[in-house]
Amino acid sequence: MTGPAVASLPAGLDALAVVLARGGELPAGAAEAVTEAGGAVLVAGDGAEQAAAAAGRAAAARVWFCETGSGLRPGLLAARLAPALAAVPLIVLPATADGRDLAPRLAARLGRPLLAGACAASLVAGGPGVAAQLCRLDDRIVLPVQVPGPAVVTLAPGTGIIGPPLPGPAVVAPLGLPAGPGDQPGDADQPGAADPHVLAVIPPDPAALDLAEAALVFGGGAGLASGLDAGAARAVFDLLTRVAAAAGAAAGATRVATDAGWAGPDRQIGTTGVTITPRRYVAFGISGAVQHTGGLGEPEQVASVNTDPYCPMTAMSSLGVIADARGTLVALARELGVEVPEEVTPDAG
Repeated sequence: MTGPAVASLPAGLDALAVVLARGGELPAGAAEAVTEAGGAVLVAGDGAEQAAAAAGRAAAARVWFCETGSGLRPGLLAARLAPALAAVPLIVLPATADGRDLAPRLAARLGRPLLAGACAASLVAGGPGVAAQLCRLDDRIVLPVQVPGPAVVTLAPGTGIIGPPLPGPAVVAPLGLPAGPGDQPGDADQPGAADPHVLAVIPPDPAALDLAEAALVFGGGAGLASGLDAGAARAVFDLLTRVAAAAGAAAGATRVATDAGWAGPDRQIGTTGVTITPRRYVAFGISGAVQHTGGLGEPEQVASVNTDPYCPMTAMSSLGVIADARGTLVALARELGVEVPEEVTPDAG
């Protein structure tokens, strides 16, 4: 985060999304935060320029980027961003792990309230105040709040609206953040002094990755457990988790599967579970009830493995594999070198 400023935010900017990139990738919920901020976004982090280009191809009209290197130092970043953002009344961040880490520090630096876990936010007409809808109790309750002045808002991924792609290229410009005290870890009493010293950045374990943040998701439905008893059904969903991890994916399930106890409730995808925003989604034995598909967001590619060529999941997919879902999963497991329990083989039931 060094070097002279090469661009500055324009005067009179009412709202701005701040998203944190990792490895040149935008986080989950970035497009929704950009839409909520009216198309203006600042991308900071590792590979910010590459991620900014992706934002410019989506719903963003004005994009600034700032490269901060590998490993997030939220205290230092908040101290560096605060002067540049002080005149922007509404600042929106996706409520990802990085966004939740930076947002309270940024709000404290700016001396304004933090409205966390919102599903919508906007400026109050005729003034600098901010109104938001806060999602609580797994989105079963929405609390309307309003503050009289500027605010920092975190937007829960999957709850907002994604604007359409722009007809032309976005304006993308670098935003330099000047060097200053606290740039070196251990500088006592300086911004960022409480930040950790980053030794290495380790990719997340796909098996434990938050579904809302996964780029690739394998989903399992009742078709995976057809003909199996409860123990074998749980074993096949455990196999789904291990196969997904071997493929670099997170594993999810339908409500039928979680209600039956074959998968944990935190793995439930749908309008009554987790809303996800993956790039690619692979559905194993899922018919495609609206309660499930309503939680899929807008993935770039969907693949369905099902014996029914006319089920809604296959109809909405870019690739439909008409085959036994459990048999396909077992074959994929063997291809990836994942051990397959005997009780989950297709003819075990």
